[in-house]
Amino acid sequence: MRVLLTGHRGFVGRHLHAALEARGDDVTGIDLADGNDALDFFRTDNQRFDLAFHCAAVVGGRASIDGSPLGVATNLALDAWYMRWLIRTGTPRAAYFSSSAAYPVALQQPGDVRRLYEEDINLRYMEEPDATYGWAKVTGEKLAAYAEAEGCRILICRPFSGYGEDQDDAYPFPAFIARAKRHDDPFEIWGDGNSTRDWIHIDDLVGATLALLDADVTGPVNLGWGRATSFDDLARIVCTAAGYQPQYKHRADAPRGVHHRVSDPSRMLDHYVPAVTLEEGVRRALAT
Repeated sequence: MRVLLTGHRGFVGRHLHAALEARGDDVTGIDLADGNDALDFFRTDNQRFDLAFHCAAVVGGRASIDGSPLGVATNLALDAWYMRWLIRTGTPRAAYFSSSAAYPVALQQPGDVRRLYEEDINLRYMEEPDATYGWAKVTGEKLAAYAEAEGCRILICRPFSGYGEDQDDAYPFPAFIARAKRHDDPFEIWGDGNSTRDWIHIDDLVGATLALLDADVTGPVNLGWGRATSFDDLARIVCTAAGYQPQYKHRADAPRGVHHRVSDPSRMLDHYVPAVTLEEGVRRALAT
């Protein structure tokens, strides 16, 4: 297939790029970081692709989300022009990468241990998501609904905490790996260590996305394991695998995000079962 992939130099994008080319697809990649700016492409291009993936966004971990709230303007513009481009070119099939940040923060507070279901986001009555990044993603999902009404079948991927060996150190997982490789003692953890996340390896994130597209799934799908892991637990897993047991230093002054963010992955599991456990992902990262 002829495939357009935005954000092909980013973490998710470059892994998708490799997987698509391995399948024999003809991939055109555009990115915010190179000369083929995605915004300019969407405004002026009229090529028709068989499939389009939109991964381009201003991202950068918790510190970036909290510290650069106006990045939402770029993300909103990217998403709006992407949907316009899909309609203008008659692209029949597309994927939009949303985020677990789109879920209402009211459902992710201390004392709440529920899983998040796709239906917990109501696009008709949108509740407060996680920071301006979450607003951009939930708005992007709203725009996708309009593009679908014009005839483009769109899969909306909602990754939870994606991670991998080559992820930027601005994210928690690679930061923990780097500390463990150095045998940091004390080992720094942002927040009180009790906040939980649902980790999914990049191989499974990409594998699930392609399996869902192959099954012609549309609409939102959570990408995760449904396994709640606190940051203290992640630190213990990483340090044990690295062969040492440090003291843990919690930083109450650091950005921490919501308290409990775990998916219900049932919709994904109908088409794809993740294979890389968190423990295996830690072993892979420490070995690089």
